[in-house]
Amino acid sequence: MNTSLSKYYLLVISVKKCIIFITALFLFISVPARVFAQEEAKENVKAKSSILMCMDTGDIIKEENAYEHLSPASVTKVMSILLYMEAIDSGKIKLDDMVTASENAVSKGGSQIWLEVGEQMSVNDLLKAIIIASANDACTALSEYVAGSDTEFVAMMNDKVKQLGLSNSHFENCTGLDDKITNHYSCAYDIAVIAKEVMKHELVSKYSTVWLDSLRDGKTELNNTNKLINKYNGITGLKTGTTSNAGFCLCATASRDGMNLVSVVLGASTSDDRFKLSTELLDFGFANYKLIKIEIDESQITAVKVKNGVTKTVIPSSKGINTILIEKNASDFEYEYNIKKEVKAPVKKGDELGEILVKSGDKEIARVALISDQDIKTINFGYIFYELIKNI
Repeated sequence: MNTSLSKYYLLVISVKKCIIFITALFLFISVPARVFAQEEAKENVKAKSSILMCMDTGDIIKEENAYEHLSPASVTKVMSILLYMEAIDSGKIKLDDMVTASENAVSKGGSQIWLEVGEQMSVNDLLKAIIIASANDACTALSEYVAGSDTEFVAMMNDKVKQLGLSNSHFENCTGLDDKITNHYSCAYDIAVIAKEVMKHELVSKYSTVWLDSLRDGKTELNNTNKLINKYNGITGLKTGTTSNAGFCLCATASRDGMNLVSVVLGASTSDDRFKLSTELLDFGFANYKLIKIEIDESQITAVKVKNGVTKTVIPSSKGINTILIEKNASDFEYEYNIKKEVKAPVKKGDELGEILVKSGDKEIARVALISDQDIKTINFGYIFYELIKNI
């Protein structure tokens, strides 16, 4: 009996030791794995929204929640800058014009150059302050000068949104300050499109690529808020933004080997995250894509009949597109022309009449839309009568 009990206790002790060993082994294996996964998650930088777009073609290379309505903070100024450039191009304002700071402009908080009421500063210096240092007082002063008032300038911003065909942006101020507004938003896609338009103006790069500058005879130092300016190969701009509501935002533009990219990051958790994610996006684009010139055989683009149209045929147009974005490993291109035989009137300018497929082997790598370059009305009795009278 005692012998049996001894064997039993020995068995229990052995089982306990075994359980303890297995538990210890499990902890030894599982704890490092959990830490490693956490370290991996830290490396996997996230933001609420992001996009990578080729500015040469408008192609979206990568995106995540790119159409989500978010506060863009001072990245709002990308739209303001576009309107300043257009005002300069049209002759409405000049770089050496002197702008007087209003009480409204001086009252703006956040990033600023500490304008005083009645102080005068040139358009050139205000642009420096806005694009390099994101100064809200300078932005308001220049906006008032362009439009007559802050309110009128905001109306111009929202009109421009419509002109660009964008549907996920609405602005309430020119600065992006979002502590007192309720309906001010944009999205990564819209900002990328606006930036694409901004970078068509070469003057912007005069300011957006500057790391350090100054105003007031060196008394006011300007330090570019875009930390990629002196770190990223090919960087050309463009605008940072930060508020407690918006998080950390960045619209970054860069150019290499004749290809121009824009990345937009909205709602990053930290300043480092926005720069890191922007760098990753731009690196991905430059590493994996290239631009090529397409060779369209005009003899393959045949006339399309227009049924019941005042004009009987229309020649499809490629909209002047001669460059496309493709993956770097694509080669041996072939072109497939698919053109409609006939369409019914009315035909509107921009209506699609066919397409050109660009292929590498069996893989389709790009499409070029062929469109109508004119409006064609439907023939009717009134038109016939007018033609008869005209030819009498």
